[in-house]
Amino acid sequence: MTQDSRAQSGPAGCYARFQHGLLRLSASAMLCGSLLSGAALAQQPGSAEDAFASSKLWATKIQAYAKKSLNSDQALGVAAIPLNGPGIEQYVNADTLMSPGSIMKLVTTYAALELLGPTYHWNTDFLTDGTMVGDTLEGNLYVRLGGDPKLTIERLWSALGELKSMGINQVTGDLILDGSHFLVDGGLPSFEDNGDNPHAPFLVEPSGYLVNLNLLQFQVRADERGTQAWATPNLSDVIIDNRVTAVPEGPCPARKGFDWEPVFHADQRVTVRVTGELPQGCRTTRYLSLLDHKHYSSSIIRSVLSDMGVAILGGNRFETTPDEARLVIRTTSPDLVSMVRDINKWSSNVMARQMLLTIGAEHRLPKEKDDRVAGIRVVYDWLESKGINTNGMVIDNGAGLTRHGRISARQGAQILQRAWESPYASDLMASMPIIAMDGTMARRLRNTGMDGEGRIKTGYLENVRSIAGFTRDDHQTTWAIVGMVNNDPAWNGQAVLDRVLYSLHYRPPVGLSLSQSGEDNTATAVQ
Repeated sequence: MTQDSRAQSGPAGCYARFQHGLLRLSASAMLCGSLLSGAALAQQPGSAEDAFASSKLWATKIQAYAKKSLNSDQALGVAAIPLNGPGIEQYVNADTLMSPGSIMKLVTTYAALELLGPTYHWNTDFLTDGTMVGDTLEGNLYVRLGGDPKLTIERLWSALGELKSMGINQVTGDLILDGSHFLVDGGLPSFEDNGDNPHAPFLVEPSGYLVNLNLLQFQVRADERGTQAWATPNLSDVIIDNRVTAVPEGPCPARKGFDWEPVFHADQRVTVRVTGELPQGCRTTRYLSLLDHKHYSSSIIRSVLSDMGVAILGGNRFETTPDEARLVIRTTSPDLVSMVRDINKWSSNVMARQMLLTIGAEHRLPKEKDDRVAGIRVVYDWLESKGINTNGMVIDNGAGLTRHGRISARQGAQILQRAWESPYASDLMASMPIIAMDGTMARRLRNTGMDGEGRIKTGYLENVRSIAGFTRDDHQTTWAIVGMVNNDPAWNGQAVLDRVLYSLHYRPPVGLSLSQSGEDNTATAVQ
């Protein structure tokens, strides 16, 4: 796809289609370019009337389909804008402020690409105020966390392995975690989950102490010995009460056939009781977030060091790092582009929220004491500098995991227009799920012939379904598309939005017929 201006939906778009072999035009038929201009339409009222009537037809049909499916003519908001070829902008309830769900992540990640830069990195430093004597570090081990959205256990192994390689087998002092990188004044807005699992991964909150997404992966496997259960990472404060029964070989059951019940103890330990039946040769897995950030992060660092044979003799403390502490090890994150891809492909809420805090921390004014608020201010200012009317828009937490977030379809599509023109357009587009191929779009629009014909971020909350991104029609015009369904219930909203994408691909709203020369009896119509 080329990055052309919107003006190419006129004559330039016609010539582009000619160059790509989609149309064969004689000298007289080259008038198609002028037919797309306002002056030509004014001179030919019949053609203008037909064009405008046809341009409205697509939106009218989509709205009628949505009304029939959702029992409301206000439940769907859509904005579709052609970016590099012929087409007529389409709007359905496009100025209605709606709950966007996870498509709000596109605003956060696009802002991060421009405000932080695609090569931005996060550092996590390991420091000490002591000295190394033989195989002992005599002093404290400080971990100065830098807000890294994805400081995984694998990266901890790599970094802390250097300490072992230095010949250190024990630390006589305390493990001290410094999570002061972010300022949060008064806490973070909570999301009242409409499900039955408050420990679900998508509910993990951002934190200066975030490590390994604050998750535990539990697994149970059945074989001829019975069942075995384990957790990764293996934390001493998390105990598994395995009550899963092994049964003869058979089809492996779905995860919902198992009950995972955490029991919290006064000493901060957690016992996870799992029940169910598992055929031999099968396994089941579950991700849960059970510990607060400070407890989890200190436990996972101790666990990694213990597995390496390095013991920390002191306790845990949570303080800022003193100026006199000297750097021992540093681990640097992958670049921001890699983080943006993880956020949008798999709709990571905690990573998106961490990204918003990072924007705030990097652009915080001296008087500001909350990086979430600072990040939102910076994003609003940045959008308005691009000519986006942010009136009524509510970003809230940058992830869309909120009942307060609001955006209109027109605002969303205009933001995508600006993204299309950005130097980092390719980085943002590459981060989005590909239709019928990967990410959250892997199972959608299969067997429609649209595989790979668009990059679409999806959104999902109770009573909310949404899409936003870029898609091509079958004449190779790229469209910026935003669609949102807010309805009670919204269970069939996904089908409505898939219909929007399907229709935009196969019946794009161009509204004009481009005929070949009189010598050729055939005609090519674009409608």
